[in-house]
Amino acid sequence: MASKLQKKEEVTADFNRKELGEKYPIVVVKYDPAWAELYRAEVRFLKSRFGPEVISRIEHFGSTAVPGSAAKPVIDILVEVTSFKTARSKIIPELKSQGYDYTWVANQPKPPGHMMFMKGYGIEGAERLRYHLHAAPANHPLWDRLFFRDYLRRHPETVRRYEKLKRRLAKLHRNDREAYTEGKADFVKKITDKAKKS
Repeated sequence: MASKLQKKEEVTADFNRKELGEKYPIVVVKYDPAWAELYRAEVRFLKSRFGPEVISRIEHFGSTAVPGSAAKPVIDILVEVTSFKTARSKIIPELKSQGYDYTWVANQPKPPGHMMFMKGYGIEGAERLRYHLHAAPANHPLWDRLFFRDYLRRHPETVRRYEKLKRRLAKLHRNDREAYTEGKADFVKKITDKAKKS
């Protein structure tokens, strides 16, 4: 029986959760200035394929979007689509043809869900360059993630606290990305709520 993680990421090989964790371990590395250019390159690619009638906004988020912050070496990108219907007909086939895998992230038990595209996860393991594209229309709760990003950009002391948490969780849950993500959830929510009030 496929695990929740398998379904979420549409891994084509028949891996269980333990095998997935071994193949794609959690690794937190020091900040790399190249991450900003990797993001910009992917923006150029997206804009070359889709006009404003399909994609109306693109943002770099997550720890790779915070200068000086240690992070998993994955470029997280938020894509504002004009509608999920348009995205399904236009974006999914195009990005799949360009090496992206697609899944719908249900965000259970807290809907609504969003679209997610991933690139850089080979059958032999994670590649050097990895991208996660998260797509949703304007005003979707997904966009709250920018509050967290912007707060970190303004508060280096919070970045250091977050780094310590991530490094500790990466050691504890190196082979369990769900546990790693859940371990950060309270910190992220607390800072996001604080940022929304400021």
